[in-house]
Amino acid sequence: MLCAVCMFQLASEAWAQCTARDVLQNHLTLKKAPSAGIPQVPVRSATDVPTWKTIALGTFADSLALRGALDKKGCSVGGLAAEILARPAFVVGSTRTDVELVAVSAVELGFRTDVATLASIYARAQRFGFELAAAEVGPQLRLQYLDQPMGEFLIIGMEPIKTWSGEPVILNVANGGAGLILIGQDGRPDAEIAAVSRIVFVRSNRTVLDELAKAAALPPP
Repeated sequence: MLCAVCMFQLASEAWAQCTARDVLQNHLTLKKAPSAGIPQVPVRSATDVPTWKTIALGTFADSLALRGALDKKGCSVGGLAAEILARPAFVVGSTRTDVELVAVSAVELGFRTDVATLASIYARAQRFGFELAAAEVGPQLRLQYLDQPMGEFLIIGMEPIKTWSGEPVILNVANGGAGLILIGQDGRPDAEIAAVSRIVFVRSNRTVLDELAKAAALPPP
């Protein structure tokens, strides 16, 4: 009986890693990942912003397996997010790929208003050299960011996916205090985003290569 109790406890620990209690334990046992809530410094180029986190994509056979992994870890999935993960437009990579993520706000991108539209934020971020994230980034980040600070909500800068009723939705990786969750939010181009909210984009390899090319073209000192 004692062995059975021990096995049950081990199985429970392996299953749930997204509950509020487990998040606290993650903060104590995992190597602390840097929070995305860094100081709001104006951005001039994508190369000015350090990589916040590198995650792996393409590690699941299909979206159903990815959703199963979220359930296994006890990560909550909101209604809109669940619908997005079930839509045909949501696809996962066929090969493993590591992607570098950055987290910036509209303030850092140069907006001087309290809110900015999603379309205007995307346009300016892309002008600076950031790329929109694949939809898979949302659930993969949820799985790979188990020590997210309480109160942090990260908007995934992605092309919206429409619900069955045609509503465009983007994803948000959050810790509202009751555990780790993946939720959906308004993905319309004119959706208003608080200027201090942090949006996750992908670092463009093209931008890095361009900067290296420029540096190589400079005359020697």
